[in-house]
Amino acid sequence: MKITLEKRQLSDGNKSLRLCFYSGYSTDENGKIKHQRKYEALNLFIYDKPKSPEEKHHNKEALRLAEAIRSKRIVEHQSSVHGFTDHSKTKASFYTFFKSLMAEKQRTTQKSNACIWECAFKQLVKYHADDVTFEQLTPAFIKGFKEFLVNTARTKSNQKLSKNTASSYFNKVRAAINEALHQGIIKTNPLNQVSSIKPENNKREYLTIDEVKALVKTDCRYPDLKRAFLFSCLTGLRWSDIVKLTWQDIEQLNDHHRVIFKQQKTKGLQYLDLSPQAHRLLGDKKAGRIFSGLRYSAYMNVELLRWCLAAGISKHITFHAARHTFAVTQLTMGTDIYTLSRLLGHSEIKTTEIYADIIDSQRKMAMMKIPDIGL
Repeated sequence: MKITLEKRQLSDGNKSLRLCFYSGYSTDENGKIKHQRKYEALNLFIYDKPKSPEEKHHNKEALRLAEAIRSKRIVEHQSSVHGFTDHSKTKASFYTFFKSLMAEKQRTTQKSNACIWECAFKQLVKYHADDVTFEQLTPAFIKGFKEFLVNTARTKSNQKLSKNTASSYFNKVRAAINEALHQGIIKTNPLNQVSSIKPENNKREYLTIDEVKALVKTDCRYPDLKRAFLFSCLTGLRWSDIVKLTWQDIEQLNDHHRVIFKQQKTKGLQYLDLSPQAHRLLGDKKAGRIFSGLRYSAYMNVELLRWCLAAGISKHITFHAARHTFAVTQLTMGTDIYTLSRLLGHSEIKTTEIYADIIDSQRKMAMMKIPDIGL
């Protein structure tokens, strides 16, 4: 790249100073040459025809300052080419960078994910109230923040953060640092010397087939809640996907129906074949949402628990338990872990493997295969 100082004529007869960054040219399909130039205004000017000693001195100082800036830009460019650190970038605010990522998540991802970014930033500020530059993101600083989340950080109700919550917050800060590395703001990754916070595998409540059958026979105050929950038990779809489902997402094939939708959580396109039972739960074809009466509210959460109790189920069941029920049922019926991962729309199979720990029948069978040793 060539960096030159340019003078431009102003309407008052003087000349402004700017830098021109020239990075070559390209030729379009018609053979026309297009030069690649960028400019940086320096907010400096010189007198076109200085008349007084003061004007001459002004021109001398303005040109000296402009050349100094040009030399600095040349050094910054050469530093980036040869892998040296651009100190103007490392002295920038990591907090400002984090908040820009947070704002992007608020625009492009689910509200729950954006909320985690916001909460992670609040804990970061509690750990270190003053602004933090990229050069301050040392392994020691990050380790300190990690220990703060695990041992000191508190919720709004002054409760210690759970291991999984601490892990989620720490992962957002890790994601921001990795993005800074990707953008070339930092040249080395301080995370290489800091391990992550390993989340705990919480107990996943699920229903047995007999319990699902009991729910089918039990009345529910909200019919759409009943249909949607049972539909999730048979398909594994999340609440966020079911609540937006319309008949336009349903495709009729030769001998069955298929739902084609874009997952709200992962944004990936999902194809899911429906069993006759699952298709019957969709009800009659109509405009708008299939489960139009489904609303996320405390009333529905309470009714879900009441419905389960009326069916003789004392487990603490949430709507997401239907997805767990689908996963456990599939594994119990012999579906392999890879196929289940595809059905659930998981991006990583290790996420699906958590469900395998719930199933103990295979482990029991393996232990019983040991031959009699004469005891």
